[in-house]
Amino acid sequence: MKKWMLPAGVEEALPPVSWQLEDLRRKLLDQYRKQRYELVHPPLIEHLDALLTGTAQDSEQQVFKLTDPDSGRLLGLRSDMTPQAARIAARHYRDRDIVRLCYLGTVLRSRTGSLGEPRSPRQVGCEIFGEAGIAADLEVLRLMLKTLKLAGLKKVHLDLGHVGIYRAVIAKLGLSVEDEAALFEIVQRKSHPDLAEFVSVRKLKPRVAKAISQLLDLNGGVDVLARARDAFPNASGEIDAALTALEKIVGELRTEMPKLPIHLDLAELRGYRYHTGMVFAAFVSGHGREIARGGRYDGVGAEFGAARPATGFSADLNELLRLGA
Repeated sequence: MKKWMLPAGVEEALPPVSWQLEDLRRKLLDQYRKQRYELVHPPLIEHLDALLTGTAQDSEQQVFKLTDPDSGRLLGLRSDMTPQAARIAARHYRDRDIVRLCYLGTVLRSRTGSLGEPRSPRQVGCEIFGEAGIAADLEVLRLMLKTLKLAGLKKVHLDLGHVGIYRAVIAKLGLSVEDEAALFEIVQRKSHPDLAEFVSVRKLKPRVAKAISQLLDLNGGVDVLARARDAFPNASGEIDAALTALEKIVGELRTEMPKLPIHLDLAELRGYRYHTGMVFAAFVSGHGREIARGGRYDGVGAEFGAARPATGFSADLNELLRLGA
């Protein structure tokens, strides 16, 4: 009686939605093609160790795993296409200094996220490999916002952060893996009481404890950047570079899109394990989770013998269609 039921979190598309998805797919890919992004179609299944690189480091539990009866090696069903794009850029575009790739396809996840995310999103995204400057960050930000506009989304809010600031603050603490994970959770929750207890138990230096505490409160409008300058008057080179990059990016976006709401959170550590610089996410009112996300993840491709800077974004085509309708 229930054979027709799909697994929890798995969707199928029927007319007219399937046609609407196809129309949106063509519209987005035409835009990416116009901006000279190369379209790639990675396989649904790969060797597990190739899948769990770069941005996939935080998603191992989301990957369906199985054993290849032919080779005996562990395989995985892709839960994110970004590491596949990194492999393709390193393997097939090694001779190019800068590579722009786009992709669109279904990914599969073994678990439903805490906010009810689907397990079979149609992931769309763009990546730039080989360009380290903020020009590439701005390019993918603009392209993400253009993607949302083409999907019919209005009143988009942009969140910006930079993991380099937190990394610089804790760089010399020499924390164990367990302590670093505990501190990461505290910072994500912005819990001053838990931070005070952590500092006391680990006997951290007051100067470092103050810096972390200030970081928890550095969120809000664009004035956060001025507050951060005041909070870190003798900032290290890494912190100064991160704040300078954010200031330039905010300035450019303000000039081009003066009505775009921009929120900054310097304690936002989205993808902390693999992101190396700016991180960003887009939201719309009334929707509890991000609708698109991305950031810089330099060094990607090292596992494939071609480490280089990278930045990009991704979104779920199904969700864009639902919210933009």
